Amino acid sequence: MSSLYATKVTAVGGRNGRARSKDGVLDLDLAVPKELGGPGGATNPEQLFAAGYAACFGNAVIHATRADDKKVRDDDVDVTATVSMNPAGAGGFALAVALDVVIAGLTSEEAEDAAARAHAVCPYSNAVKGNIDVEINIAVK
Repeated sequence: MSSLYATKVTAVGGRNGRARSKDGVLDLDLAVPKELGGPGGATNPEQLFAAGYAACFGNAVIHATRADDKKVRDDDVDVTATVSMNPAGAGGFALAVALDVVIAGLTSEEAEDAAARAHAVCPYSNAVKGNIDVEINIAVK
Protein backbone atom coordinates (compact mmCIF):
# COMPACT_ATOMS: atom_id res chain seq x y z
CA MET A 1 0.00 0.00 0.00
CA SER A 2 1.37 3.43 -0.86
CA SER A 3 1.50 6.06 1.86
CA LEU A 4 -0.27 9.41 1.60
CA TYR A 5 2.01 10.87 4.26
CA ALA A 6 4.66 9.65 6.67
CA THR A 7 6.52 11.40 9.45
CA LYS A 8 9.38 10.41 11.69
CA VAL A 9 9.84 11.41 15.33
CA THR A 10 12.64 10.22 17.57
CA ALA A 11 12.27 10.14 21.35
CA VAL A 12 15.39 9.94 23.49
CA GLY A 13 15.19 9.32 27.23
CA GLY A 14 11.69 7.86 27.40
CA ARG A 15 9.08 9.75 29.38
CA ASN A 16 11.72 12.06 30.88
CA GLY A 17 13.45 12.84 27.63
CA ARG A 18 12.97 14.76 24.43
CA ALA A 19 11.04 14.18 21.20
CA ARG A 20 12.05 15.68 17.87
CA SER A 21 10.63 15.29 14.39
CA LYS A 22 12.97 14.74 11.47
CA ASP A 23 12.10 18.18 10.07
CA GLY A 24 12.56 19.84 13.49
CA VAL A 25 9.05 21.34 13.57
CA LEU A 26 8.26 19.24 16.64
CA ASP A 27 11.02 19.55 19.21
CA LEU A 28 10.00 19.33 22.84
CA ASP A 29 10.85 18.10 26.28
CA LEU A 30 8.97 15.18 27.81
CA ALA A 31 8.29 14.57 31.48
CA VAL A 32 6.36 12.11 33.58
CA PRO A 33 3.27 13.97 34.87
CA LYS A 34 3.14 14.86 38.55
CA GLU A 35 0.04 12.63 38.85
CA LEU A 36 2.27 9.65 38.04
CA GLY A 37 5.05 10.69 40.43
CA GLY A 38 7.13 12.62 37.93
CA PRO A 39 8.34 16.20 37.83
CA GLY A 40 5.71 17.44 35.35
CA GLY A 41 6.48 20.70 33.61
CA ALA A 42 6.65 19.23 30.10
CA THR A 43 4.35 17.34 27.78
CA ASN A 44 3.86 13.60 27.90
CA PRO A 45 2.85 10.86 25.45
CA GLU A 46 -0.79 10.92 26.55
CA GLN A 47 -1.08 14.65 25.85
CA LEU A 48 0.50 14.21 22.44
CA PHE A 49 -1.87 11.35 21.64
CA ALA A 50 -4.87 13.39 22.83
CA ALA A 51 -3.85 16.35 20.68
CA GLY A 52 -3.36 14.18 17.61
CA TYR A 53 -6.62 12.27 18.08
CA ALA A 54 -8.65 15.46 18.71
CA ALA A 55 -7.27 17.20 15.61
CA CYS A 56 -7.61 14.13 13.42
CA PHE A 57 -11.17 13.37 14.56
CA GLY A 58 -12.23 16.97 13.96
CA ASN A 59 -10.91 16.76 10.42
CA ALA A 60 -12.66 13.42 9.95
CA VAL A 61 -15.98 15.11 10.82
CA ILE A 62 -15.26 17.75 8.19
CA HIS A 63 -14.31 15.04 5.67
CA ALA A 64 -17.39 12.93 6.45
CA THR A 65 -19.73 15.84 5.68
CA ARG A 66 -18.12 17.06 2.46
CA ALA A 67 -20.86 15.56 0.29
CA ASP A 68 -23.70 16.56 2.66
CA ASP A 69 -26.03 19.51 2.16
CA LYS A 70 -24.87 20.80 5.54
CA LYS A 71 -21.08 20.74 5.45
CA VAL A 72 -19.08 21.07 8.65
CA ARG A 73 -16.28 23.59 8.24
CA ASP A 74 -13.09 24.05 10.27
CA ASP A 75 -14.56 26.48 12.83
CA ASP A 76 -17.76 24.41 13.19
CA VAL A 77 -16.23 21.51 15.09
CA ASP A 78 -14.43 21.37 18.43
CA VAL A 79 -13.05 18.09 19.72
CA THR A 80 -11.67 17.60 23.21
CA ALA A 81 -9.89 14.29 23.71
CA THR A 82 -9.37 12.90 27.18
CA VAL A 83 -6.78 10.13 27.26
CA SER A 84 -6.62 8.10 30.45
CA MET A 85 -3.94 5.64 31.47
CA ASN A 86 -5.39 2.74 33.43
CA PRO A 87 -3.86 -0.30 35.10
CA ALA A 88 -4.05 -3.51 33.07
CA GLY A 89 -3.24 -7.12 33.88
CA ALA A 90 0.26 -8.35 34.64
CA GLY A 91 1.41 -4.93 35.85
CA GLY A 92 0.86 -3.28 32.47
CA PHE A 93 -1.15 -0.28 31.43
CA ALA A 94 -3.97 0.47 29.01
CA LEU A 95 -5.33 3.64 27.50
CA ALA A 96 -8.94 4.81 27.25
CA VAL A 97 -10.22 7.76 25.24
CA ALA A 98 -13.24 10.03 25.58
CA LEU A 99 -13.94 12.37 22.67
CA ASP A 100 -16.21 15.33 23.40
CA VAL A 101 -17.34 16.56 20.00
CA VAL A 102 -19.22 19.84 19.60
CA ILE A 103 -20.55 20.63 16.12
CA ALA A 104 -22.21 23.86 15.00
CA GLY A 105 -24.87 24.08 12.32
CA LEU A 106 -26.26 20.56 12.62
CA THR A 107 -29.15 19.04 14.51
CA SER A 108 -28.34 16.53 17.23
CA GLU A 109 -29.25 13.65 14.90
CA GLU A 110 -27.11 15.04 12.07
CA ALA A 111 -24.20 15.56 14.47
CA GLU A 112 -24.50 11.98 15.77
CA ASP A 113 -24.49 10.68 12.20
CA ALA A 114 -21.52 12.86 11.19
CA ALA A 115 -19.54 11.68 14.23
CA ALA A 116 -20.32 8.03 13.50
CA ARG A 117 -19.14 8.44 9.92
CA ALA A 118 -16.04 10.31 11.15
CA HIS A 119 -15.27 7.48 13.58
CA ALA A 120 -15.38 5.04 10.64
CA VAL A 121 -12.82 7.01 8.58
CA CYS A 122 -10.56 8.63 11.21
CA PRO A 123 -7.08 7.05 11.11
CA TYR A 124 -6.77 7.28 14.90
CA SER A 125 -10.15 5.60 15.41
CA ASN A 126 -9.18 2.87 12.99
CA ALA A 127 -5.79 2.41 14.65
CA VAL A 128 -7.25 1.91 18.13
CA LYS A 129 -10.36 -0.06 17.13
CA GLY A 130 -10.58 -3.18 19.27
CA ASN A 131 -7.59 -2.09 21.38
CA ILE A 132 -8.66 1.05 23.22
CA ASP A 133 -12.08 1.90 24.61
CA VAL A 134 -13.33 5.06 22.87
CA GLU A 135 -16.37 6.93 24.16
CA ILE A 136 -17.78 9.62 21.87
CA ASN A 137 -19.99 12.35 23.35
CA ILE A 138 -21.78 14.65 20.90
CA ALA A 139 -23.18 18.13 21.46
CA VAL A 140 -24.35 20.83 19.08
CA LYS A 141 -23.85 24.58 19.31
